[in-house]
Amino acid sequence: MNTAAAASAGFLVAVLWFDLMFDVQTRRHEGETLPADVLASISAYYRRVTTDARPMNQLVAAMMLVTLVSIITEIVRNQQPLWIAWLSLALTATAVGLAMARTVRNAVRLGQASDPFDTQSRLARTIFRDHLYCLAAMAIVLALQLTAQL
Repeated sequence: MNTAAAASAGFLVAVLWFDLMFDVQTRRHEGETLPADVLASISAYYRRVTTDARPMNQLVAAMMLVTLVSIITEIVRNQQPLWIAWLSLALTATAVGLAMARTVRNAVRLGQASDPFDTQSRLARTIFRDHLYCLAAMAIVLALQLTAQL
């Protein structure tokens, strides 16, 4: 199951990288409210990937599930050093949990572009921070899973 866990974690790393290409726009601007063109760019991206892309956007959720199930299977089958499997599970569970509890909801809301600019700015910055954590977590999981296959 290392291969499934590594492949799905790699997929999630790639998706997060693409998300961050838009999120990083929040770092170029100080102040409470981001410029309108920045908000328009980020919100248009999140509208496309969270709402307009149905049913293809469900692939991300499926890969989250595949990653979790693969790692749990590794633990049950004792397929690799337990510290790698448990650390992979903890990192994946926290990243997926954050995404499901807050990030996706915020991205859908930002994609609607119906809130005042200060609220949209807060959402965009929160999504950026969430994605940074998730990218770091999933990159570590990918490295652990690849290392376990050596």
